[in-house]
Amino acid sequence: MTVPIIIAIDEGTTNAKAVCITQNGEIIAKGSVSLTISHPKAAWSEQDPNEIITAVSSAIDQALAQIPNADVKAIGISNQRESILVWERATGKAITPLVSWQCRRSAPFCETLAKSDNASRVQIKSGLPIDPLFPAAKLRYMLDNLTDGMSRAESGELCAGTVDTWLAWNLSGKQTFCTDVSNASRTQLFNIYTQSWDDELLAVFGIPKACLPNIMPSSGHRGETLGFDNLADGIPLLSQIGDSHAALYGQGGFSPGAIKTTYGTGSSLMTPIAELSQSTDFSLGRTVAWNDGALSYALEGNITHTGAGVGFMSKLLGISDLSEFSNLAASTKNNDGVYFVPALSGLGAPHWNSKSRGLITGLTDNSSPAILARAALEAIVFQVADVFYLMEKMGGVKLDTLLVDGGPTRNHWLMKLQANLLQKTVIRSLTEELSAMGAGYLAGRALGWWSSREQLASLKRDIEIIEPTSKQSDLINSYAGWKEAVERTLYKTN
Repeated sequence: MTVPIIIAIDEGTTNAKAVCITQNGEIIAKGSVSLTISHPKAAWSEQDPNEIITAVSSAIDQALAQIPNADVKAIGISNQRESILVWERATGKAITPLVSWQCRRSAPFCETLAKSDNASRVQIKSGLPIDPLFPAAKLRYMLDNLTDGMSRAESGELCAGTVDTWLAWNLSGKQTFCTDVSNASRTQLFNIYTQSWDDELLAVFGIPKACLPNIMPSSGHRGETLGFDNLADGIPLLSQIGDSHAALYGQGGFSPGAIKTTYGTGSSLMTPIAELSQSTDFSLGRTVAWNDGALSYALEGNITHTGAGVGFMSKLLGISDLSEFSNLAASTKNNDGVYFVPALSGLGAPHWNSKSRGLITGLTDNSSPAILARAALEAIVFQVADVFYLMEKMGGVKLDTLLVDGGPTRNHWLMKLQANLLQKTVIRSLTEELSAMGAGYLAGRALGWWSSREQLASLKRDIEIIEPTSKQSDLINSYAGWKEAVERTLYKTN
């Protein structure tokens, strides 16, 4: 007897994962392959596109090996967002690296644009602040630095796409060239009001439309597998969605008032909103959440360095084991006035300052490795709080509960610190593959397994509830000190 499943791919920055999901929403098998990232210059980050395809294939093989009688009904894709590459349409060969969302190589272009008359129009139409995080400026840099890059893009000889597009292209044997509205809305070339590539935005960044993929809903048929390693041909590709959006969907956070934080290398806070505003405050991005048959929008705050900041500090302290690092941090009662602002390649939301650089402040002759470890972990909860409070203000909806996911949420001490600072209940998903679940849910909607968001919301989810304790004056005072430390970082660039 066969087992009907959906394969949900989650291609992240550090790992490529594949999970097998049944119709009751249960993960019954999974595979994961680690990925490398290189830094050829200071503040540059890139990955090998071919390594990503190989890793995804291996992750799928690992998962399917656990279910010999699997009947693969569909494939869904979740992906790291804002990373982009260029490949040849005729050969399918990547001719650039995947320029990572972390990469700041397009900072000079963004600085010039931010000072120009086009800045406000770009922000209003795209819903996004002007920052090297977003792919439009990265793509301009790439085309400018490829031999005949611009002319080849104009002729349609070259394809440009985010990771979801690259995966769909390879899974389909070069037959499917598309992205979804969530990923398109993160490029800064997409008009969030018209739901299309915008001619004015394309002109500002100098990007030919001919090299860009078709835009699809997040859920729905967009091609079939063809010639992809060990997968059978003809399996429908039924979803694409950015990983942060997918995590919110997987958590069941469908309505205004829900908010989730995905903690990882960087972190993302996202909350659904009822409608788009014409606000000129771009401290938070306005983005498409998904289109699962109905279009949903969201506010989002992207924090550039959270887990990455901890990784940086752990190297400085010579501690490779993260559990040891966390235990060291938790051994102190407070931070003793020491703060670490992990602006290692600038600050993201809500400051959007690409020139800011990392800062450790408050050091004395009593400062210890434990204090520095605590400062690195506190930087995570402080940055999340910065965005949370602004999100509540801009969204105009009281946020009572924080949904959380991602590797760092396994650290109970860290999540308790987050709950205590916000004085909000934190609900941690015990399903680590939440972004994959979101992609799987969307594929299942298109497959007919689930007919509505309400049906998805009723599926069993394994969670841990972390309640805040009474307000702690030390923590509140520490947060005030954090704000002062951030101001010092910003002051250096003004």
